[in-house]
Amino acid sequence: MYGPHNTSEAADVVAEGAVPSQSSLSSSPSPLSSLASTFCPSAPSSRHIIERLPRMLNFRVEYRQRTVELVLEEGSTVGEIKQILETELGVPVSKMQLKGWKSGDVSDSTVLRSLHLPRNVSLYVLTPDIAPTASTSKNSSLPDSLNQNFLLVISHHEAQRDYSLNFPGSRTIQEVKRNVSDLTNIPVRHQQWEGWPASASDDSITLAASGITYPCHHLTVCRRSSPANAQEPTEECTDVHMISDSEGDDFEDASEFGVDDSEMFGTGASGCRKTPMMPENSENEGDALLHFTAEFSSRYGENHPMFFIGSLEAASQESFYGKARERKLLAIYLHNDDSVLSNVFCSQMMCADSIVSYLSQNFITWAWDVTKEANKARLLTMCTRHFGSVVTQTIRTYKTDQFPLLLIVMGKRKCCRFITCPIVATLLLSGNTTVDELMMRLMGAMEIFTAQQQEDIKDEDEREAREMVKREQDEAYRLSLEADRKKREAQEREEAEQVRLEQMRKEQEEEKEAIRLSLEQTLPPEPGEESMEQISKLRIRTPSGEFLERRFLGSCKLQVLFDFVASKGYPFDEFKLLTTFPRRNITQLDPGSTLLEAKLFPQETLFLEAKE
Repeated sequence: MYGPHNTSEAADVVAEGAVPSQSSLSSSPSPLSSLASTFCPSAPSSRHIIERLPRMLNFRVEYRQRTVELVLEEGSTVGEIKQILETELGVPVSKMQLKGWKSGDVSDSTVLRSLHLPRNVSLYVLTPDIAPTASTSKNSSLPDSLNQNFLLVISHHEAQRDYSLNFPGSRTIQEVKRNVSDLTNIPVRHQQWEGWPASASDDSITLAASGITYPCHHLTVCRRSSPANAQEPTEECTDVHMISDSEGDDFEDASEFGVDDSEMFGTGASGCRKTPMMPENSENEGDALLHFTAEFSSRYGENHPMFFIGSLEAASQESFYGKARERKLLAIYLHNDDSVLSNVFCSQMMCADSIVSYLSQNFITWAWDVTKEANKARLLTMCTRHFGSVVTQTIRTYKTDQFPLLLIVMGKRKCCRFITCPIVATLLLSGNTTVDELMMRLMGAMEIFTAQQQEDIKDEDEREAREMVKREQDEAYRLSLEADRKKREAQEREEAEQVRLEQMRKEQEEEKEAIRLSLEQTLPPEPGEESMEQISKLRIRTPSGEFLERRFLGSCKLQVLFDFVASKGYPFDEFKLLTTFPRRNITQLDPGSTLLEAKLFPQETLFLEAKE
């Protein structure tokens, strides 16, 4: 069959990504990793294509209130970027710190190719030795700052991990701390911070008004062991240690009152402050997706991927089974409200402008909420029906705290009859994944898909060309048959007409013959030479050169002469009878006059001539 069907025998699974704990990766292999080694064929390589032209990298560099966009070859060095920035920003290279590299600080001689960068890279410049000017100081207009994006590099002491989070200037400090709570599992009231400016003592103020460094600010967070350990800010330092929200509380843990932290802050499974992303046991998948989209917009804003409204089967049909040029990758986002990573992933990743734009242009994005067991079971049933049991088993192995998941599904071209069956590439994304990492993985999947799509387009064009030739041949054959049919019909009509004319001719001849015989029988007998009456001997020359001779009584009417000529096959209405000299047209005389009166006595030579 051409439509979706169980292709567990042919489905390939590619595993990428990380789970929240690095130690868990080293202790036990990911289920997808073992599946990938068994089922995943080698992906089509585009290395030979890439080597033909130098790979270009797009850099977006932010410095205070300015943004510089650069395009360099992969073979360039970090020092060359700084030299260009020195010209654009007027900042000496010696006083410039170029930050934002994923591998940490790099030297000026480092070649960009060795950093394995994605195509689009965001960096920022720090100049601690250069004081801000009036236009870039904290006194710059607040409305402009509200529209800027701040990069917060947050170090988590206990986990020994760094989180790079982008927030708009309109986001409050309280909202930042709640997101970090989802990420680190440290309740807001137990968070102890380092790095906030003294002006950021009120959690209700926005980042733009907090006095943090633009475009990047470094912070540190850890779990507070005791409220007494919180340190008071000092006048000598602009950065203060900060204990969030409930510094003066008399109780150490919410468990003293029989309440779980996750319930108090709405992140646990039993939290009742959130409307479910998707109703349980919804009869119609389209209605469930409409509810999911509305709730996603309510929580995270209108700037998010355009989710496909319809069944998974319909999304697969639109993604896999159209024209090769119109096919797209299928991105399946699986949400779980019980995971502490969901809020951060949705707000930081799924709502990032670059991710939203890239998914909208290159993917069909379908979403599902697996928070409820009934909805998860329904998803597994759909995946088994459309993608096979391997994919279903892969999803089933992931625990709640490993969500959300983003599955990338593409159609795999078969060698025979160009039948498409799904291949699934799974990107496992934890909440601390950066936008650049997500973009790099999406672009990697897109490169594989593009290479395959080009082959499909080539095969489809060749197939359409063959079909076009066949259609043209069939049309030429049809036109030939039509021409032969018309020619045959024309010949048949001509033959029928000839038969009809021949029949008419025969009928006319038979009629003429009947008239001739009738006239011949009515003629008076020819008088003999010895007759005593006046006899006129007439000699008549026919058009064929023959002569008709007969004797007539001089008293015979001209009509008798005309009947004689007609009895010989020369009817009166077709031929005229003429004398030789003087030339007279006898047929114009009165048929009732006699031969004597017509002066055809005693003999005369006449000739017949056809009438015009």
